[in-house]
Amino acid sequence: MRMFYTSYELTGCKVRGNIMNLPMPRLCVVGNLLGRNEGYITTQGLILADLFANAGYSVRSCSSRINRLVRLCDIAKTIIACKNRTDVIILDVYSGQSMIIADTVSTICKLLKIPLIAVLRGGNLPQFVEKYPQWTQRILRRADILVAPSHFLAKEFEKYDFSVRVIPNVIDIDLYPFKPRSQISSRLIWMRSFHPIYNPQMALDVLARLRSANMPTTLTMAGADKGLESEIKKRTEEMGLSSSVRFPGFLTSEAKAREFANADIYINTNHIDNMPVSVVEACAFGLPVVATRVGGISHLLSHGENGILVKDGDADEMASAITNLLSNEDLTEKLSNGGRRLAEQSAWPSVRSKWNVLFEELGAGEKIVNVGSD
Repeated sequence: MRMFYTSYELTGCKVRGNIMNLPMPRLCVVGNLLGRNEGYITTQGLILADLFANAGYSVRSCSSRINRLVRLCDIAKTIIACKNRTDVIILDVYSGQSMIIADTVSTICKLLKIPLIAVLRGGNLPQFVEKYPQWTQRILRRADILVAPSHFLAKEFEKYDFSVRVIPNVIDIDLYPFKPRSQISSRLIWMRSFHPIYNPQMALDVLARLRSANMPTTLTMAGADKGLESEIKKRTEEMGLSSSVRFPGFLTSEAKAREFANADIYINTNHIDNMPVSVVEACAFGLPVVATRVGGISHLLSHGENGILVKDGDADEMASAITNLLSNEDLTEKLSNGGRRLAEQSAWPSVRSKWNVLFEELGAGEKIVNVGSD
C-alpha cells in the first residue's frame, strides 16, 4: 500500500489547466466494523475501507471491537494517535446509541481540525433526528460534508437546511455473477436480519398464500438473528410450512452466491428501509425483486422497471405480484436486466469517482504536498 508523506512523492501527478491532481488522501474510516469478526454483518463502512485500501489509498479503519464502550475508546484513541497522518475522516452515522460515537468523533475532528465527511445511514435516522433535533443537528453541523446513499435520506434532511450529497452504497460487482431470468419458478429468497423492522413474518404469510393457491413455492430465509429467528421458526411449524422453508443462517459471500443462484425471486418485506444493500445484491445477481414501498425503496426501485413495489405489510399484494411474474416472462426479463443495470450504478469505479470529487473539494492531499516544504 502506498503512503503519501512528503512532497518528493508527487512524481507523476498530472496538471489539468491550473489544477493539480493531488495525491490520494490518507483516510480514516470510522464506524461499526464488526464484520471483521466472524458471524457479523459486513457494513458499508467496512466495505468502503477495504475497497479504498485495495485501490492504493492509505487507510485506517476503526473499530471492530464488539463491546460498545471499548469500540468508542478504540475509535477516539485511533483518531488522536493518527491525527498527523489523516487527511479525511469518513464517519458512518446511525441512529440510536451509535449517535454517541458520531458526537464523540465529530467533536474530536473539530478540535483537531481534521476534515470530516459524515455518511448518513439507516432508515430510522430521520425519526431519530426528529426525536432529538438539537443534539443530532449539532452533531451533523460539525461535518464538512454530509453524504447519504439515497435521495430519500437527502430529501429528508433538506427540512433541516442540510445540503446532502448522494453517493450510492457500493458493491464489488465482480462478486455477483449475473444470471438473467425470464422463465422462473416460485423459489423465493428473503435475506435480512431477523428483527421486527424487517418483518420476516410477512415472508411466511406470502409463502402461505402461494401454497394455498397450489403453487409449489419454497422460501429461503437467510440472515443474522436479531431476536426473532426462533419465533419465526416456531411460527413456520405452526403454519405447516416447515417442509417449504430453509434457514441457512448468516451467508458468507460464497454461500450468498450459491443461495441466490438457486433462487428466482427476492422478496423484501421491510417496514423501514433506506438503500438496502441486500436489494442491490439481489438485483446484481439478476433476481427480480418484489419489495414493500417504504422509506428509500421507491427512490431506489422504479416500479415495473427494475422491481415491483407493494404496500407495507400487504402479503396478498406481494403474493399476487409474484403470481404475475411467474406467468409473465417479458416482465420478469425486464426486471432482471433492469436490476442488473441498477446494481452496476453501485459498482466501485462509479462510486469511487464520486468520492474523489468530495476529496478534491475538501482539498484533501494539499497538506501532503506541503509537508516538508517550509
